[in-house]
Amino acid sequence: MGLRAAALLFLSFAFAYFFSALLRAVTATLAPTFSAELELQSADLGLLAGAFFLGFSAMQLPLGSGLDRFGPKRVLLVLLSMAVLGCAAFALATSFAGLVAARALCGVGVSACLMAPMTAFRRRFDARAQMRATSWMLMTGSLGMVASTLPVQYLLPLVGWRGLFWGLSALLLLAMLGIALIVPRDAPVQPHASEAGGLRAYAAVFRHPSFVRMLPLGLVQYGAMVAVQSLWAGPWLTQVCGWTQGEAAQGLFFINLGMLVAFLSWGLVLPRLYASGWTAQALLKRAMPISTGVLLLALLLGEQASAWAWGLFCVSSTVVSLSQPAVGQAFPDRLAGRALSAFNLVIFSGVFLVQWGIGLALDLMRGWGWSVLAAYRGAFALLALASVLSYLWFCWRDDGQEALQAHAAGATAHN
Repeated sequence: MGLRAAALLFLSFAFAYFFSALLRAVTATLAPTFSAELELQSADLGLLAGAFFLGFSAMQLPLGSGLDRFGPKRVLLVLLSMAVLGCAAFALATSFAGLVAARALCGVGVSACLMAPMTAFRRRFDARAQMRATSWMLMTGSLGMVASTLPVQYLLPLVGWRGLFWGLSALLLLAMLGIALIVPRDAPVQPHASEAGGLRAYAAVFRHPSFVRMLPLGLVQYGAMVAVQSLWAGPWLTQVCGWTQGEAAQGLFFINLGMLVAFLSWGLVLPRLYASGWTAQALLKRAMPISTGVLLLALLLGEQASAWAWGLFCVSSTVVSLSQPAVGQAFPDRLAGRALSAFNLVIFSGVFLVQWGIGLALDLMRGWGWSVLAAYRGAFALLALASVLSYLWFCWRDDGQEALQAHAAGATAHN
C-alpha cells in the first residue's frame, strides 16, 4: 500500500475513533451535571458510565467473527449507524433507565472503531507499522478525550448536554460518509477448516498462551487506566481535592493532553525500540510497575494528589496499550479479528468492572461512616492490589513470544 493510500486509510478510521473516544470519556466532564440534575449516587454514576462499556464488551465476540468474515469497512459502517441512534436516544431520554440503555447502545455502536482499523492494519501493514499505527490511533483517542473536557465544558452553557449528544450524532454520520468513500472493502479471509466454527475459533483464542498471559493486564491495568481517565479522575478532583466543575474540566484536559503526547511518543519510538531488539513483553515487564507506584503515591498524598498525580498515573499506564497489538501479532491473519476483539472484550469488561466497582466500594465505605478521602483511598487500594496481582501473573507466565519477537526483530535489523 502506498504512503498516500495508507495515510487516507488511517485518517478515515481516526476521524471516527476521535468521536468514539469523546463519547466514551464525556461522562467524566458531565458527572457533576448528572449528579446535580439527576441526583445520582456514586454507584449510579458508575453504572451510567459503565453501561457504555457493557454494551461495548457485549459486541466484541460477534464483532471479531464479523471482521474476519466481512471485513472492517462493512462491519464498522453497520455498527456506527447504531451509535448515531444511541446518541439521539440519549439526547431524548427522560429517565435514568433510558439514559443507561442509550449509553449502552452508544457502546455497541462504537465497538468497532478501534478493532476495525487494527484488523485492517494487521492485514495491510508490517509489524512495526502496526505498532506505530495503533499508537497513533490511541493518540487520536486521547485527542478525542481532550475534546471531551474543556471544549465540552465551554459548550454546555450554549447547547446543554442534550444538544451535545445531538451534535455527536451528526458528526458520527459524517464519519460514516468518510469511511464509505475512502476505506477499500476487504476481501473476507477464508477460515482454516479446523477453525470454521465461531466457538471453536474463539476457544483457540482464549486458550492461546499469549492471550492467557496478557488477560489480567487487560482486565485490571488497561481497565484501570481507561476507568480513571474516562470517569473517576473527575470525581476525585471535585470530591477529594475540592475543585470546582470548571477546575476539574481543566484538570481532565491536561490529563488527556498528557496521554495524547504519550501515545504520540510511543508511535515515534516503538519502531526504533523494536528494531533494537525490544519487545512489547519486555517493555511491559519493565514499565508496568511504575503506574502502580504512582497509584500508591496518589493514595498516600490524598488531597494533594490533584490532576498532576492522575495525569502521571494515566501516562505511565499507557505502556499497557502495547499488549493489544502484541496479542494480535501472536495469531495468524485468519484469526486476527477474533483475537483482537476477544482481547478488547477483556479490556472493556475490565473498564466496566473497575468503573462500577469503585462506585460500589465508595458507597459501601461511606455507608460505614468513612470520610470521603478514606473511602476513595480504600476503593483505589483494592485496585492497586489487583494491579500487583495481574503484574505477577504476567511475569510468571511465559508464552514464548518475547524470544520469538526479539529474534525476528534482530533478523530484520541485521538485514
